[in-house]
Amino acid sequence: MVSHRSVPRPAVLTPGAATTLYRPLLFDASSPDGLRDLEALAASGAVDAVHDTIEEQLDELIRSADPSIAHSADSLATARHRIGGGIPLWQWGTWVFYPWSGRLVHVLPREDFQLLRTDRNRTKIDRAQQRDLRGRRIGVVGLSVGNSAAVTLAMEGVGGSFRLADFDTVGLSNLNRLRAGVDDLGVAKAALAARQMYEIDPYLDIEIFTGGLTEESIGPFFDGADGGEPLDLLVEECDTVWAKVAAREYARGRGIPVLMDANDRGLLDVERFDLEPDRPLLHGRIGAATSADVARMNRGELLTLLLTMVDEERLSPAMRHAIGAIGTTLSSWPQLASGVMLGGALVADTARRILLGELIPSGRTYVDLDELVPALDRQLSPEFARVMEAAR
Repeated sequence: MVSHRSVPRPAVLTPGAATTLYRPLLFDASSPDGLRDLEALAASGAVDAVHDTIEEQLDELIRSADPSIAHSADSLATARHRIGGGIPLWQWGTWVFYPWSGRLVHVLPREDFQLLRTDRNRTKIDRAQQRDLRGRRIGVVGLSVGNSAAVTLAMEGVGGSFRLADFDTVGLSNLNRLRAGVDDLGVAKAALAARQMYEIDPYLDIEIFTGGLTEESIGPFFDGADGGEPLDLLVEECDTVWAKVAAREYARGRGIPVLMDANDRGLLDVERFDLEPDRPLLHGRIGAATSADVARMNRGELLTLLLTMVDEERLSPAMRHAIGAIGTTLSSWPQLASGVMLGGALVADTARRILLGELIPSGRTYVDLDELVPALDRQLSPEFARVMEAAR
């Protein structure tokens, strides 16, 4: 069995592997095959560090089952032995190996893990709702702004199966808003999001599309490789105009609701194609334009259409100023981490409510922090100045 210490590693991952690996390996050491595979992993030298807090996780599980009981060390030990079925605890539960970091982690079995990890969601999300949400499939297109949404969905237990699409890799300029570090530079954005989600919950089912949404990939993205696993909800956060339109065409054709955070003034866009199968795309803002039409547009036409999609006249002053500077003094759209995190929260909260059957209507909502938390005028009123002086 793996010893609980750092294990030497003979070589770092190759650059290609470091940018594409995203699935953890799961081992059941209580089975002969699982134990053999785990011992082979330990002998390979690929494990950098071992994290085993299974006793603490079990104790927390036991206490959460009935918080009214004041457990002693002996009663906890007895309960651990009973739950583990008498086998050594190091063989019980699941060992998870994360190949991109070399970490081997011991966690509770699937059902116990999910019960405990979402225990603090109660009573905001009850147990029946938690089970319902774990059975849902969610697609996320665009993993810069979409990264925050995807990771928040995973943390909250909204969705048990995910499909993530983005053609880009992590660049240094992404670190102003992407929850990543310098050791993630060059990693596929879809792979990075999947890694972060698996590190929260190794029992998730995640598929990535590192080529983004294309005419070839869009069908499997929405319906699954065999066509029998349709999405329940789409989060669209990509910059490519063709993908924005094509994704909505597919979603409308399949009755899938679409959420979008525009990352400016807290704009959340909701399209309930599940309730309104004939609803015009983007609330009719693009008229009768189709993805085939968009594919023939030049750069100027695409920019005009994109600005129509996001309501140019309602953009923030900073974003309006940026439009004319992109390509000259600005490399791309300005974005801040605070706005991205706000968007992730708005999307995750709305996705949960829609999937649980709440009648959230189609439309647009602004959660504009500049308006909700307004700044004072530079010239303080005499009354406020006196209050501030007294506070000193």
